[in-house]
Amino acid sequence: MINLFSDTQTKPSAAMRKAMLEAEVGDEQRGEDPTVNELCERVADLLGKEAAVFLPSGTMCNEIALLVHCRPGDEILCDRTSHILNYEAGGPAALAGAVMTPIDGERGIYSAEQLKAAIRPEHRYGPRTRVVEIENTANMGGGRIWPMQTLNAVTDVAKENGLIVHLDGARLMNAVVASEISAKDYAAGSDTAWIDFSKGLGAPVGAALAGSKDFIEEAWRWKQRLGGAMRQAGIIAAAGLYSLDHHIPLLAADNENAKIFAERIANSTRFAIDPTTVDTNIVIFELANGEDAQVFCNRLEIEAGVRIGAIGPSTLRAVTHLDVNKKSVVAAAELLLLMS
Repeated sequence: MINLFSDTQTKPSAAMRKAMLEAEVGDEQRGEDPTVNELCERVADLLGKEAAVFLPSGTMCNEIALLVHCRPGDEILCDRTSHILNYEAGGPAALAGAVMTPIDGERGIYSAEQLKAAIRPEHRYGPRTRVVEIENTANMGGGRIWPMQTLNAVTDVAKENGLIVHLDGARLMNAVVASEISAKDYAAGSDTAWIDFSKGLGAPVGAALAGSKDFIEEAWRWKQRLGGAMRQAGIIAAAGLYSLDHHIPLLAADNENAKIFAERIANSTRFAIDPTTVDTNIVIFELANGEDAQVFCNRLEIEAGVRIGAIGPSTLRAVTHLDVNKKSVVAAAELLLLMS
């Protein structure tokens, strides 16, 4: 099986497992796990924030951040393709009681002008606009990287209007490697930000949310309330530390392999894809002849041993990652081209 369904499919390497085995541990909930503490310090420094908290998942990072930032009835502005709107089971509405209003960006990225137009004037009849959410890279935009000029303009508008900025950085390190812009620079205009360890970085579980000390103190209250507090979590935090120490440079190969995959399948009239739009490790493309995407994916897995995802009636997504090398990516593309 060549698994390009998602970079969440990565498995810990032998060296990462060894680091997990040898991790020093303690009661994370009491602040006594040295490995968790080190990971949180590293992430806070990486993102230019005062503190961080280790959480089981990136979705929990988003949900806790929005719980802290919002009161029931507040409004969150986000791109129409964003993860918080489409892939978190309505969490911001169900948990924070927040209204999510989509902005019709281009491949996951909206402009300062679009944001300005979406901010509601203050009046008693509507929700109060509270949070501006940014996803970098934009997953359903095909792993698109936010240009710094656009990002800065959007965060400037948010600050001018007294709004909170939250950065979903699930795949932020893919953007860092591709653009050679630091995570700290990308997160500079945000009040809160997080990175995931269980995607391209190759850890089996976990993410870390960063912000001010006061924010993290309140985030801890929600972590406890939602049942996300852990005990000897250093065993899994060690995987996150290992990924920061060893796997970040490897993201360059993932990004390059995604381009190779896109270029190969672009040679077929069966698929609609512009390889120049592939910024990082996600390739989103169309079945040009109107085929059903899920049927195609099922056949591809059964008949060719390649797993990709259907994300629309005729839309497909392939994601490169640590566990799939260039040879396998090329083979996967060739097998797609051979499908009858």
